[in-house]
Amino acid sequence: MLRRGSWRPTALFLMPAVFIATSNAGKLRDFTGAAALLGVTIQGMPKGRLLPEVEEDGHTFEANARKKASEYSMRQPGEIVLADDSGLVVDALNGAPGVHSARYAALGIPSSTPGNSDDGANNARLLRELAGVAPERKTARFVCVLSAARDGQVLAVFSGKAEGMILTAPRGTHGFGYDPLFFFPGLNKTFAELSAEEKAQVSHRGAAFREFLRWCPTP
Repeated sequence: MLRRGSWRPTALFLMPAVFIATSNAGKLRDFTGAAALLGVTIQGMPKGRLLPEVEEDGHTFEANARKKASEYSMRQPGEIVLADDSGLVVDALNGAPGVHSARYAALGIPSSTPGNSDDGANNARLLRELAGVAPERKTARFVCVLSAARDGQVLAVFSGKAEGMILTAPRGTHGFGYDPLFFFPGLNKTFAELSAEEKAQVSHRGAAFREFLRWCPTP
């Protein structure tokens, strides 16, 4: 999906740097891996500019990505800032964990503290929810929606996805989040078994980032 903003897309070109608004080290690694294949440098927000917590209260990945990009771009005047919202969509769970992917373990628990859950706890809940589900019904996809904003205005929105299956036990030591349980048939590996370069070529974030670069206006 590509939703154009007020600027017209241009051919792919090389840029000196792209600002990514995230405090998630795993996401930053994913975007860095995707950018490296295209000769682009990824930068987090400049040191000293702490990213405030943005409440991700949208009902869709796009709503959350737009909100984060708009707010964070105000802290980097004049620059295009990217923010993403992403997660795992499991068919047998009617799309869950979806936008709640990072806090799935605590979802529905009144006494839980705000914020993201531990990756291990999220994976454990996913396995519990899928217990008894036939292997062929454990189809799932990673979805990434990437929003580009400047000075508080959302300019464009892009998306990418990766189709796979959920395993019954984790495999691999790379990646983060649900990567150890997400089996990608095209490479016969989980995302946690892929190198950064392999993952960048097939991941949802890599796909969304390439769409951004095809659109991105020249300086």
